Amino acid sequence: MRALVVDHSDAGPVRSADVDEPVPSTGEALVEIRHIGLNFGELNYVRQWPAGAVHGHDAAGVVVRAASDGSGPPVGTRVAVGMAPHAWAERVAVSPASLGTVPEGVDLADAAALGIAGVTAFRVLRKRSLLARNVLVTGASGGVGHFAVQLAALAGARVTALVGSPERAAGLRELGADRVLTDLAETGDRFDLVLDTVGGPLVAQAWSSLAEGGTIHLVGYSSGQETTFPPGALFGFGEPRSIATYGDMTPTSGELTDLLGFMAAGRLSAPVGLRGDWQDVGNAVQALFARKVRGKVVLDVA
Repeated sequence: MRALVVDHSDAGPVRSADVDEPVPSTGEALVEIRHIGLNFGELNYVRQWPAGAVHGHDAAGVVVRAASDGSGPPVGTRVAVGMAPHAWAERVAVSPASLGTVPEGVDLADAAALGIAGVTAFRVLRKRSLLARNVLVTGASGGVGHFAVQLAALAGARVTALVGSPERAAGLRELGADRVLTDLAETGDRFDLVLDTVGGPLVAQAWSSLAEGGTIHLVGYSSGQETTFPPGALFGFGEPRSIATYGDMTPTSGELTDLLGFMAAGRLSAPVGLRGDWQDVGNAVQALFARKVRGKVVLDVA
């Protein structure tokens, strides 16, 4: 079968190749993949994986063989695959703990966009009550950002979306952002929660805008820059503020089910900014790295 595998050469980060068919364990279903979802991190930091390994974590398809131990969905079930290893292949052996059943009315391509981006936003935002709270989403035009804006608005937050340029602001107000900024200096607001995907100097700026008791959740560092805090910036009176890292790799089935339910109810939309064929993965990666994509990249598996 065909798959996208890790390529450490200059032609990488992934290439199409013939690989062995997966052999499911008793607790794994065999899923025929129809669409894959690309993420910036797994492509930008590809050297963390061995060359030649089937890459990717997010996809969607149909169960063609149920787990032999009776767990998981039956044959014919449409499923989203989230944070599962080796997902960018024609067929994948997956634990039911990484699967969400796709309801009728939800496109499989949209389901493939959930995975890392949707689950990350969901897990961070549900850590505290957001009703009438001020929430800042940085890198709001990306995959995590698009989901975070929608989910924070659904929870009753006042959402500020921060983007890198006016061109990347399109559609964010329609998704629920109360304000869209290109510079944090444009507002004097204090934020109760910051979901940051950018890192670098922006973290120090967000810290200075954090309300008492507020938290910055670091979920990415797309800027690739260092963060430096000026002297005295980390000292303060009042209720403690905090910076929290994120690296939750626990099973995603529960969150995928909830997010897919929101999609079926029309309360959440998939931020697919680029759709194409997986044989054109090189062009899709270039567009993603050049920040020409607002939202997620979803590729169809022929």
